[in-house]
Amino acid sequence: MWYDFLKDLPITVNRQKVIGNYIADFYCANAKLIIEIDGTQHYEDEGIKSDKKRDEFFKELGIKVLRYSNEDVNNNFDGVCEDILRRL
Repeated sequence: MWYDFLKDLPITVNRQKVIGNYIADFYCANAKLIIEIDGTQHYEDEGIKSDKKRDEFFKELGIKVLRYSNEDVNNNFDGVCEDILRRL
């Protein structure tokens, strides 16, 4: 995602950005947008619970979180990129 898309955008996107006690996969400050690429652990009970708490923290800061599964990125890369562009 980084090398094939995000790093070449005309706006700044940071990788592994520390925000509070969390590390966002990708963060665009201009858009107040976090992009998360989630592995299978995020779809288990503990992961869902943890992500909900995390997303609520970001929401309180006025930051929107976009989540895509690894499977989405691997099987529909262009669609994921188009969705990110629409939301930026």
